[in-house]
Amino acid sequence: MKVIVFLDNKNGMMFNKRRQSRDKAATDVVCEICQGNVLWMNDYSYSVYGNLGGVEIKCCQDFMQKADTGEYALAETENLKMFEENIEELLVFRWNRVYPSDKKLELDLSGWKCIAGKEFLGNSHEKITLEKYTKL
Repeated sequence: MKVIVFLDNKNGMMFNKRRQSRDKAATDVVCEICQGNVLWMNDYSYSVYGNLGGVEIKCCQDFMQKADTGEYALAETENLKMFEENIEELLVFRWNRVYPSDKKLELDLSGWKCIAGKEFLGNSHEKITLEKYTKL
């Protein structure tokens, strides 16, 4: 599976049990990336990302176990370390700032290689960076 995450500069994912941030431009890029494909997520993510046009959305609480090779999974609340062996690609949307966080990415990125990166202008952030990682 190809996992999509949103992180701050210290790999923070959530603060006070909620997403750190949301940006319409980043949502549009997720929609572009997943066009014509399956995107798995849980109910929490579905409330924001469940209506991406041209993307087949599948929503369930155990989506990380159900996402298949080549399919996308949007992980905002999951411990990715538990699913590392099934992750073929990691797409990190980086907010380029530090937020307070009480949940961080558990995956050690030193075992991954950043093979691509691009910056784009967000609606709520001057710069968002999309990083694409594969396993070493």
